[in-house]
This record gives sequence, structure tokens and C-alpha cells, in this order.
Amino acid sequence: METKKTSKSKRKESVTLRRKKLANGNVSLYLDIYWNGRRSYEFLKLYLTKAKTPLEKSINKETLATAEAIKAKRQIELQNNEYGFSSHFKLDTPFLDYFRKMCKDREDSEGNSGNWKSTLRHLENYCDEKTTFKDITADWINGFKDYLNNADKDTHKVKHNTDEYEFKPLSQNTKVSYFNKLRACINKAFDDRVLAINPLRGIEGFKQDETERVYLTLDEVKSLTATECRYPVLKRAFLFGCLTGMRKSDIEKMTWKDVQKFGDFTRVTFKQKKTGGQEYLDISEQAVGYMGERGKDNEKVFSGFKYNSYTLVELSKWCMKAGITKDVTFHTSRHTFAVLMLDLGAEIYTVSKLLGHKELKTTQIYSNILDKKKQEAVNLIPKLKI
Repeated sequence: METKKTSKSKRKESVTLRRKKLANGNVSLYLDIYWNGRRSYEFLKLYLTKAKTPLEKSINKETLATAEAIKAKRQIELQNNEYGFSSHFKLDTPFLDYFRKMCKDREDSEGNSGNWKSTLRHLENYCDEKTTFKDITADWINGFKDYLNNADKDTHKVKHNTDEYEFKPLSQNTKVSYFNKLRACINKAFDDRVLAINPLRGIEGFKQDETERVYLTLDEVKSLTATECRYPVLKRAFLFGCLTGMRKSDIEKMTWKDVQKFGDFTRVTFKQKKTGGQEYLDISEQAVGYMGERGKDNEKVFSGFKYNSYTLVELSKWCMKAGITKDVTFHTSRHTFAVLMLDLGAEIYTVSKLLGHKELKTTQIYSNILDKKKQEAVNLIPKLKI
């Protein structure tokens, strides 16, 4: 008995990732935490499924990696509490000033910068300049979620009495975007050791609404190829996007220095403007043909191409001339590439890498658009006599 007591008293603080099999066959991941002589459990709301396909196995791998990352953070938190490191954290840091700094760091990112500034305006309406990270608790975060549910597109309005004015609530995807900006700020503060414990734990964000992804069929792309466009550089850039999946922002800034021969292929090396990820993209000979004659290293490949509202009008006119009535934007070219690749038999993991997606589930959306199994199923019913 004495030996057991001694062993127990010497037990160190620990975090263990464990698994629990559920009735439906899935596995729930949770943390077994031993701290300060007590044991507690933290269920992560992360699940491993019965993986049969390569996609399902890949998703399980990503889920497990997420759980391991949470486990590592919890271990650090225990060590900080154990060794008294809390004094090293900067809880008195003004929250809005910290968020404004993050906004400023993103000024070079066109669309994303606007979302950060819009989120800031709502946060300024929700809290005040005296708010510090000491105030950023789970209740404060949930309070901001409630605020977004009742906020108007006009940041100075909150729903109280709708008879006073026409209330225009934020769309679901806008709420997702704004809450994710707050999430990014809090996570960075945690990584920067401003916060000792991440108050986001256990708080779910808003669920994204599925939006229609407009794409072109192969026949529609062929139709555009055969149709004259008022601005040839717009035509070349758009069709290049259909054949490579590159975003308009990356096509705009691409120079000839980024384009090199790599064995039998032409390779484009670039850093994604949206995500910052370094990409190495081998492109087809068809795509190379739309780049035109090679220029100097510092010259842009699609010189004169600048996408704006005026260009969008010309893109629409070109599509209508080709007999396409879809609501086409330049980003449609990226959607088109993804759907064509999957339709022609490319594996979803490969398509994900070609698009530069960080998570496979982002690419899976295109797989849902083009579900061969569903297409085959609807033709199973025998023909009926008319």
C-alpha cells in the first residue's frame, strides 16, 4: 500500500489522447488530463469514421492531426500552470489595438482586408477601448456571436425594434467570416503568449451556408475558345485559368521569371496571394499556348490584364456572345478547372494539390457538384412506356 501511495504522489501532470468507440461504429477522440492530483476528460468533438476510400482515410488522418495539435497545446498549458509562467502573459493588452494591428498587416490583401476592417467596425460597436484580453472569456465570445445574430449590415444598428427601420441582417456566410476573423485574432494572441489559456475551447463558430459554384462545361469552354473577345488578354487569362485553376490575383501578378521549364513540363512557381502558400504548378501545353511569346523576366505574362468591374462587364458580354447565360466571374475559371479535372477522372487528392488547397474537404465541395454515383443512380429506373 505504501508503495502505491508513493507512486501516485510522484505522478506527473499529463495529457493523453484516447479513443472511445461509439454505437454507430465511429470513434470519438478525447483527452485524459491528469493535473494537480485530479483527472478530468475533455471531449474534442472530433470523430474517426470507418474509412474505406482514400478520401475518408485522408480526412481521418487530418482529424487525428488536429487532435494531436490540441493535445500538445493542453500539455503546454499544464506546464505553464505548474511552473508559474502566468506572469509572462500580457492579459492587459488592449484588445482593439491588437485587432487593428492585425488589420494593418493585411492591408495588401484586397478582399480579405475589407473583411477584417468590417469585422473591426462591429467589434468597436460591441466593446470599447478599455477592453483587454483579460476580458476575452468564453462568455464574451458567445456574446459577440449573439451580437452578430442581431447586427444589421449598417454596423451602427442592432435589432431591437424592427418597426423603427428596415432591418437587414448579416448573411450566414458574412457571420462565418467575421467570427473567423475574431477566432484568428484570439488564436494569434494565444500563440503570442498574450493569453495563458485559449478561451475559444469548446466554442463552435457559425456554420457555412453552401453557395452555388458556377462552372463551365467542356463544351462551354470550347465555345468561348471559338468566340472573339473585345480584349484578347482577358480571353487568354480566363482560358488559362480554366486550364490551370490559378486565381485571378495570381495570374495578374505572374511574371516570366515565375515560368520555367521542368523536364518535359512548363512549371509556374508562385506564392499564393490569398493564402501565402508556396506553389509549384506544372501546366499543360494548351495552357502554355495562352501565355503568348515569352518576355523578359520582370515582365508580366498577361501584361495589361487587370480584373475590375469594367473587365467583369466585358467578360459577361463575351460569355453571352458565346451563348453562355450563366453568371460568370473570373473565379468561374477556377471552379471550371476543378470540375473538369474530376469529371475527366483525376483523383480528388491530386486536384486538391493542383488547386493549392490546405484541406481536402475544401476540394470535396467540387466532388459533391459532380457526383458520378448520383448520375448513375438516376438512370437505374427502367424506361417506362409512354
